[in-house]
Amino acid sequence: VVAVASGGCAAPDGALPDHALPAGAAAADSIVRDWVETRRVPGAVLLVSRHGEIEVFRAYGNAMAMHVPDATLGDGPVGAADRQEAPSPVALATPVPMTPETVFDLASVTKVMATTMAVMLLVDRGELDLDAPVARYLPDFTGGAKGDITPRHLLTHRSGLSQLAWPVGEARHYSDLGFMVLGRVVEAVGGDSLDAWLTRELYLPLGLAHTRFTPAPTVDPFAATSHGNPFERRMVHDPDFGYRIDIDPDSWSGWRAYTLAGEVNDGNAHHAFGGVAGHAGLFSTAGELHTLLRLLLDGGTHEGTRVFASGVVDTFLQSSGDGQALGWQLPDYASPGAFAHTGFTGTFVLGDPTTGTAVVLLTNRQNHGVDASTSYPDVGPLQRGVAEAVTRD
Repeated sequence: VVAVASGGCAAPDGALPDHALPAGAAAADSIVRDWVETRRVPGAVLLVSRHGEIEVFRAYGNAMAMHVPDATLGDGPVGAADRQEAPSPVALATPVPMTPETVFDLASVTKVMATTMAVMLLVDRGELDLDAPVARYLPDFTGGAKGDITPRHLLTHRSGLSQLAWPVGEARHYSDLGFMVLGRVVEAVGGDSLDAWLTRELYLPLGLAHTRFTPAPTVDPFAATSHGNPFERRMVHDPDFGYRIDIDPDSWSGWRAYTLAGEVNDGNAHHAFGGVAGHAGLFSTAGELHTLLRLLLDGGTHEGTRVFASGVVDTFLQSSGDGQALGWQLPDYASPGAFAHTGFTGTFVLGDPTTGTAVVLLTNRQNHGVDASTSYPDVGPLQRGVAEAVTRD
C-alpha cells in the first residue's frame, strides 16, 4: 500500500481502478476526494462493498495534519485565559499520511460496534432479557422510575436518562448515559470487562486485530482527533452552550492540552471509564468495521460460521419508531431497512440489506481544530452524500 499526502488517495492492492468503479462508488469517491482537497476535513478512509465485493477502499489526505506541541496545564487551578482558550495547533511540516490501515477513534460508533453487538450475543445465548428490569443485572440501579428501565429502553434511547428527565419509554432522547449503563450491564452478565469480553467473544473469533479499546499507541497508526478538549471545556464553562453545573468549573484542572492520537476523545470515556465505556472508546479500521457490517448483512454468519441467529439480527434491526432500531439508527436517505450510526469524531457506518451495500466512511474532522464557536466541521452532508450515491444504484 502506498499512501500519499493531502489531496491524493491511496488504495490497497485488489481494489478496483478508477475506470472500473461502478457509478455510485465513483461518485462517493469524488465526494470524499473533494472534501479533502478543499480542506473541509484533513483526511478520510472510504470503503464501499456490494454483496461482499469491495468496490472502493481508499485513503485520502492526512491522518495528522496539525498538532499541539507538548504542553500541560499544570497541577494548579485553570486560569481564566486557559479556561476560555483551547491549545493552539500548528501545521506539521511533514503531515502524517492517511492509509487504509489507519486506526480511528470511533466515538459513538462504539454504541453499535461494541455494546449493541455484545448485547446481541448475550440475547442469542439466552443470558439477557431485553425486557427485564436493568436492576436484575445491576442491583444498585434502583430508585424512582429507574426500576422500570429495561435494556430495550437503553438500546432505543427511551430510558428517560439523564436524571430521568423524561418518563421511561415515552419518547426517543439520544443518551450517552443510557449506553454507559448498558456497558455495565454487559460486564455484569458477561462477568468480565467490556473490552476483554468483546475481544474474547467477538473480535478475536472474527480475526479482528485492531478493533479494541485503549489500544497501544506504539503499535497502530492512528488518525489524530482533537487538540485538547475545547468543545467539552466550553460545555462546562459556558452555561449557554452546554450544561449547567452546581460546582465551580474552575475547581477542576484536568483538561487535556495535547493532540489526541490513540487516546479516546470523549471526556466521559477517558476520565470516568479509563477509556472503556459503553458509549465511546472503541478504536478500529475501515476494513475491520466492514467485517462487522457484513456480519449483520449476512444474517449473523461470518465465513459460514454462525455468530448469532438471523432472528436476533432481525430483532435488533427492526424499527422502534422515530428512526431508531435497537442501538442502530435508521436513516431516511437510504433504502428501507438500512441501518447506520455516526460518531462525534467524524465516523460513519451504514448497511443496506436491500442493495447489499456496506459503507464505512472514517474522517478525522477534529484535526483541523475548532472554529471561533468551538465547533468542528459538520460532516453530515458528506456522510449523507456518500450514502445516497452508493445506495441509489
